[in-house]
Amino acid sequence: MKEFVLIFRNSDNPHFKPSPEQMQQVMTNWMNWMGSIAAQGKLADKGNQLSMTEAKTVKTNNVVTDGPYTEIKEFINGYTIVKTKTIDEAVELAKQCPILKIGGNVEVRAVVAADDNS
Repeated sequence: MKEFVLIFRNSDNPHFKPSPEQMQQVMTNWMNWMGSIAAQGKLADKGNQLSMTEAKTVKTNNVVTDGPYTEIKEFINGYTIVKTKTIDEAVELAKQCPILKIGGNVEVRAVVAADDNS
C-alpha cells in the first residue's frame, strides 16, 4: 500500500454564505466520508484543517507575502493521508469528498518514501 495526500482546496467566494443548518450538513457529510475511508482501513492520517487567515509565503530574497494563493483567490483548506494500492484508488476516494459539492477540489499526490525512485 502506498500513501497519498488528499489536498483540499477551496475558492474564496464572498457569495457563499451557508446557513448554520447547511454548515452542519457539510460537517455531517464530511464525517461520514472520513468514517467510510477509516472503515475500509484506508485512512493513514486524518490530517488537519489549515487556517484561511493566518498564512504567509516566503519566497526568494526573503520576500514574504500574505497567503499562498492570493492571486487566484484559492487556498488549501486542509489535507488527509490515505493508504491505497494505486493513485486511481485514491482518486476514487477523493471523488466522494464533500468539498466537491461546495465548489472546492481535491488534489491527489503520492507521498514519496525514502526508498521510492518514482
